[in-house]
Amino acid sequence: MKCFAGWILLAIFAVHFFIMKLSEEIQRRRTFAIVSHPDAGKTTLTEKFLLFGGAINVAGAVKSNKIRKTATSDFMEIEKQRGISVATSVMGFEYGEKKINILDTPGHQDFAEDTFRTLTAADSVIIVIDAAKGVEAQTRKLMNVCRMRKTPVMVFVNKMDRPALDPFELLDEIEQELEIHVHPLSWPVGMGSDFRGVYNRYDRTFRSFSGINKQIIGELVEYRDLTDEQFQKHIGPHAERLQEDLELIDGVYPGFVQKEYLEGDTAPLFFGSALNNFGVRDILDCFIQVAPSPGPVQTEDRLIDPLENKFSGFVFKIHANMDPNHRDRIAFIKIVSGKFERNKGYIHVRTGRQMKFSSPTSFMAEKKSIISEAYPGDIVGVHDTGNFKIGDAVTEGEKIQFNGIPSFSPELFRYVENADPMKFKQLARGLDQLMDEGVAQLFVSAANGRKIIGTVGALQFDVIQYRLQHEYGARCRYEQLPMHKACWIETGDTVKLKDFRLRKYQQLATDKEGREVYMAESPYALQMAQEKFPEITFHFNSEF
Repeated sequence: MKCFAGWILLAIFAVHFFIMKLSEEIQRRRTFAIVSHPDAGKTTLTEKFLLFGGAINVAGAVKSNKIRKTATSDFMEIEKQRGISVATSVMGFEYGEKKINILDTPGHQDFAEDTFRTLTAADSVIIVIDAAKGVEAQTRKLMNVCRMRKTPVMVFVNKMDRPALDPFELLDEIEQELEIHVHPLSWPVGMGSDFRGVYNRYDRTFRSFSGINKQIIGELVEYRDLTDEQFQKHIGPHAERLQEDLELIDGVYPGFVQKEYLEGDTAPLFFGSALNNFGVRDILDCFIQVAPSPGPVQTEDRLIDPLENKFSGFVFKIHANMDPNHRDRIAFIKIVSGKFERNKGYIHVRTGRQMKFSSPTSFMAEKKSIISEAYPGDIVGVHDTGNFKIGDAVTEGEKIQFNGIPSFSPELFRYVENADPMKFKQLARGLDQLMDEGVAQLFVSAANGRKIIGTVGALQFDVIQYRLQHEYGARCRYEQLPMHKACWIETGDTVKLKDFRLRKYQQLATDKEGREVYMAESPYALQMAQEKFPEITFHFNSEF
């Protein structure tokens, strides 16, 4: 009896130790996405985070004729050539005893679907704004997604080393355009060619960096006493203006309340120049202190707490050919609860299959390293042979489905043809894998059997064509298809469905899953179809 009681106590102790360890690891993690309008400096800021975190020794340049090293997060060949991000990159590193997972997203609106999906895996967001241009169109859309999901947001006003809008004007514009209260936790000293550095209101310290090499951190110049003669000399004519500005700001923004930030009501705001390292450490140091660790996630059935001892996670991204030499395909899993372990059996909920992952990886963009375990907030990459789809759940047995993984109805369409008859298999395989990534959607016309690619942005067609040629050795050509929108149709009325098929046969197609799709030629045609066939439901999202 005593032996039995001893085993019970031992089991209780083991469970308690596991929960304590799990809680400690969860509190250490910060998983966030960096978003912006194109060319605001988002990828440059990501590089400098990696530089300050010691993850890289030399920062790359997104655009530069002088610097040959490209950005770590822009690892795809087409990204290096065009100087833009076309796919989300995942990077993890340690900083200040915290484990940081960065999701660097595409800024261009043609890749917005990838960005919106990535936001489902982020616990918080940093929005980068160009100090000269202010709030731009794509920034507003991204903020709307964050507001809808109640995701905490920080703002980094970048490029203060260039001619910029007045800081007070920027504060007003950001509040009005993004519809959120901002709280400036740093303040610029000068701007443009006369930019001297940033005063951190959060820890009451002025910092700037000396050195002409923008790829390394350089020598830190730091002052805590604003009355210090050396400091006054360092910022020159800006001393009096800084004192006046700080007094005004302290009156309007008396104190930062972390709870308001975590609830999505207030956005801490920092000024700086990512290229020159100014303000980067300020936002990074504050971020690891106030940003949220992984929290509960809603599924269709219940709320999952990260402290639950059973593992669960979901696939938010699939990337083919991360390593072109091995033609590998990686599914990115955001861990929601429990502890992920290498070689442990897990259930792929949609298919019911049991899976073991022998080589799970963590990421530094395209560079992978095999891991033995991971915790809520972490992003794990697993090799995929075509089993996973975006939104799939992986658990220890519970059948759950995660909410909020968006899939948009395409608005641009083109027929895709094989430009090299000898490479038919390569083209079919390439299209199959790229469509699984979610970069576009593939349809087959019911009328003529031709393959149709639908996207939400024109630039996606160029990316698909480039990747087919350089990653699969297949060449394709496009033919314009003037369609307005693809709609998934659903009805329980078989008679009306048969009538609809007869009338709209030329506009019908099937998607990759074999579901029936109506391709409307114009907004008017779609409206008339909805009015004439009220028994049929027209879905503008494939997840219905």
